[in-house]
Amino acid sequence: MPNPNIVNVTQIYGQTTYLTPANTSNFVLVTNAVNSGNVFKLDQIVAANQTNTAANATVMIFTSGNVVAGNAVVTSSSNAFPIASNISVPAYASLIVMDKTTATYLTEDRAIIVASGTNNAISFSVSYEQISS
Repeated sequence: MPNPNIVNVTQIYGQTTYLTPANTSNFVLVTNAVNSGNVFKLDQIVAANQTNTAANATVMIFTSGNVVAGNAVVTSSSNAFPIASNISVPAYASLIVMDKTTATYLTEDRAIIVASGTNNAISFSVSYEQISS
């Protein structure tokens, strides 16, 4: 069931997930597993630079499942679609990648992948609604 019908919603849970990549690899920020029966409404994604120099941030939707939260992924760029690509975040500043005015749905077998151009520089957070039908 790749896209559950949310007309007859049974549960909605507010969720927030955080991740600071230790290196410049791609990491899973949030994943919606295949056959989860859920749709995630992404309300906000923020990239916060916690260092005294600018660092780049990338946020992508990954469209081929089998990912585990926190693990490095993306062996093929053909499955990764950028939301924000290599954007410079000034020292001690935050970039609002997505907010409620640009909210999107993350259906089953999809994940949000993040990367920082500098080790331990960018902390990513995502707030979303986990909708079950």
